[in-house]
Amino acid sequence: TKAAELGDIVAHFELSHMYGDGDGVEKDMGKEIYHRELAAIGGHPKARHNLGCHEWKNRNPERAVKHWFIAAAQGRDESIELLLAMYKDGVLVIKDILAAALREHQAAVDA
Repeated sequence: TKAAELGDIVAHFELSHMYGDGDGVEKDMGKEIYHRELAAIGGHPKARHNLGCHEWKNRNPERAVKHWFIAAAQGRDESIELLLAMYKDGVLVIKDILAAALREHQAAVDA
């Protein structure tokens, strides 16, 4: 769309869903991820969170945690909840990382 061509992050996020679902366009995982990455890079918290989920499903847990940390720092509640659950389960999230994520998340929520 024109908005995406102009760098609108919401447009990129919506296009990622359209390509992922095949809604009005042919399903295309490459284009789905491409637009989701552009939205995430532009600062879209849900796009960043979803990239973490994508990485987790593709067995890239370290990358997933990095995406969720960034999304948590942008105020995404789902991401901080996942990081907390992973910490409690002893999976990839150490205390210092969790503490930093909690501080960043709270700052974003308070802003």
